[in-house]
Amino acid sequence: MSWTYACPKCEAMLNPDETIVLIGSREAGKRTLVGFHPEPGNYRVYFPPGIEVEAGDRWEFFCPVCGENLQTKENENLCAIRMVVSKKPFLVLFSRVAGEKATFVVTGEGVQEQHGDDAVGYVKHLVQMKYLL
Repeated sequence: MSWTYACPKCEAMLNPDETIVLIGSREAGKRTLVGFHPEPGNYRVYFPPGIEVEAGDRWEFFCPVCGENLQTKENENLCAIRMVVSKKPFLVLFSRVAGEKATFVVTGEGVQEQHGDDAVGYVKHLVQMKYLL
């Protein structure tokens, strides 16, 4: 399956190949490129050598083109990017907490898919949220 991802702010493509590329930061002023597997629910993450990640660290993620923070207004622990599959638009929400597995594929009608053992902690909150693509 082919997934295409874009920044929800500037619409720049985020996966020029099969890896989603974002700028990540866990400390103010210290940023690095971070790669994500494109399949929702696959939690493979690629960090440059020398970057240590500890479970529970809260990361900020930014668009590598416009620099906008991808954190959602509705929940401080979730980030959002756009996804298109077979010409259908979706919003993908994912946890920015290291080691936490929670991913949601959302349309204007609500959550279409949820992935990860930690997703259950967000479900009640997401039901109340409205997303327009």
